[in-house]
Order: sequence, then structure tokens, then C-alpha cells
Amino acid sequence: MSHSLPKLHNAMWPGLVGKGDGEGQEPPISLERMLDLTAAASVNGQKFEGIDYFLFLPHTDPNASDDEIKRIADLIAGKGFAVGSLVAPVWPGTVGDSAMGDDAQQEKFLEAVRMACRIAKVFNEHGVRKYGVIRIDSAEFGIAKWRENPQANTARIVDTFKKAAQIAKDHGERLAAEGEICWAGMHSWKDMLDVLEGVGMPEALGFQADLAHTYLYTLGYNAPEHALLKEGYSDAEFWAAYEKMTDALRPWTIDFHVAQNDGTVHGAGSHDKTGKHCQADDPNGKLDITKASGYWLKDAAARGIQHICWDGCMFPNAVLETPDTWNKILDAMIKVRNAHGWS
Repeated sequence: MSHSLPKLHNAMWPGLVGKGDGEGQEPPISLERMLDLTAAASVNGQKFEGIDYFLFLPHTDPNASDDEIKRIADLIAGKGFAVGSLVAPVWPGTVGDSAMGDDAQQEKFLEAVRMACRIAKVFNEHGVRKYGVIRIDSAEFGIAKWRENPQANTARIVDTFKKAAQIAKDHGERLAAEGEICWAGMHSWKDMLDVLEGVGMPEALGFQADLAHTYLYTLGYNAPEHALLKEGYSDAEFWAAYEKMTDALRPWTIDFHVAQNDGTVHGAGSHDKTGKHCQADDPNGKLDITKASGYWLKDAAARGIQHICWDGCMFPNAVLETPDTWNKILDAMIKVRNAHGWS
């Protein structure tokens, strides 16, 4: 059955995350090129309806003037797209710094959230953005430092997120923390839940579920103590474990990334190893994308979700530049909407 919601978005950050001019890195792909690749995709007349967007160079200068941001909004709207969720530049080396760090680092993190809220307001007033969240993470790469004192370090992340959530709330925005195995304090489904409950501001801070990253949650990749599956699991064991995880995190879930994962991790450039994003039709993909999406999208409209986004983060440039990549991805997303959408 066809539905009009959720809207189908593509992420722009695969053109820049992990890219650069360092040794072994591929060059970034411009925003305009990513927009054109997305706009060219079509499946039986259905196109992508919007994009999700990382607020950092080379796609965006986070210090850009309002007029410069409006010009970007015009460019995006001119390709026929809405803007949905925005990624705040919270990482060290962008604007922000570790949410687990000292006061100076925390202030940098909060400044990145303020910056994202300012740009969101310009997009909103322009009219190109009518829904979506602002994505964050703990910006603490790896878990070694966190493990030195898990309780105190989680408490510090919670403190930073509470302050960030208040900033977002004051701007009429909501933050979504994307659970990934590479981010300290967010590296397992249970630790992520502890942070969300510790903040306790569901109206201002929720969870961003990504199919690739949350699959690795079930395996306990960076937290064996929270593994829900053992090697060689059966199909029945998988869906029972998946239901346990999604039942815990779904009430907090306010943003959703459609993705595929083959059970491995991948890193590129300065981005630590995290759940590998695979192509929609990857023969080694572990997920039934349509079925798995249903666990997250149950009652999605009641949680304010109005769009879903494909995340092809750290896809090689040759894959990103292949038109058929996007047709297959769009087809997978249409199947998700047909099965679990609403009108």
C-alpha cells in the first residue's frame, strides 16, 4: 500500500564524512553534486523528497551569515528538496568538543548546538525546513577513557546533554543522539538508554536510530556485557533480541536512518570505526531492511517523525557517483514506507 508519509530523504554527509586531503582519503563531494545525484534517482516516478544535512565545511561554514545560509536553502529548494534533520558540528576539529570533557570542552559542545539552532531557524524561516531534529553524539571517540570511570563519565555526558537539550528547547528544536558503538557512553543499547533516562527530557532530547549501528548494538560489539546475541544466532533468536532492544529504545526514537550492515565496522579519515554502512542490495547484508524498520517505525507519527533518511556514510566515492546506487536505495526506502508508512 502506498503512503505519503514519512517523507523519503537522503543524507548529504556521505559526501564529506571521512573524506579529505589526508593520506589514503578520498576527496569530498560537493553539496551541489550530492544534491544532483539524489535528484537523479527515480523509481516508478517516485523521487527523493528531501535531504538531511551536516552543518560543516566544505558543505557549510557554520559561521556563515544568514544570507549565505539562505542561499544554500535556495539551492536545496531549487532541486525540489525539503531540509529535514541537521547534524550539529559537535566533534573536536569542527566547532564542538567532547561532551565528557572539562568545562571548556563542554562549552565548545554547547556552542556547536547553538550554531546548529541558529542555522535551523534560518532554514525554518526560509520555508525549506518544516520538520526534523538536530543530531548530536557524545563527541568522545572510543570507549577507553570512558571505561576508566563509567559512572562519572556518563554523568558528565548527561550534564552536557541536559544543557544542550535546554538550548534546543529554547529554540523550538529537538536533539536526537545517534547511538553508535564508537561514541563513549552511547556505545551499547543499555548505556544509550542510561544517558537518555539520565537526561530525562524527552520533549527536547531523544534517540536517532540507525539500522546499521543498532544492529551492532545487538552483538554487543563494544560492550560484550550488553550483547543480546551470540555468534551463530538463529533467525528466531535475532528477532527476539531485536524486539528487546527496540522496545527499550523506540519510545525515545524521534529520528530514523534506513541502512544496511554486514556485521562489520568501518572507519575513514578522522572518523573512528563504527557500524559499516553497506549498499541496499549488499549480498552480505544481515538485515531485512523492511522488516527491521517496522520495529522502529511503530507509532512513529505519535513521536513526531515525519521523514526517514538513508545514511550511506563512508560509502566510497565510486559508489556515491553511481546513479544505480541511489535508485536501489530509493527502492528500499519506498518498500519501508509502503509497509510501515501512513498518510
